[in-house]
Amino acid sequence: MSQTLAAVEGSLSSVGYGLAAIGPGVGVGIIFGNGTQALARQPEAAGIIRANQILGFAFCEALALIGLVMPFVY
Repeated sequence: MSQTLAAVEGSLSSVGYGLAAIGPGVGVGIIFGNGTQALARQPEAAGIIRANQILGFAFCEALALIGLVMPFVY
């Protein structure tokens, strides 16, 4: 006697992308939060801090885009 409690149908890739988007979202928050603190502490280093923020943001968003593309690869 076999009884099915729950059936999973369709693609779980949307769930996977949702989980994959958590990391870059947290990373972007940390980057800009700490960048704002750094600008408040050392306003004379604004150019360097802003450049590092943009670079870190680009890397985090690249991770999010990779997470978006990977469900379509498999």
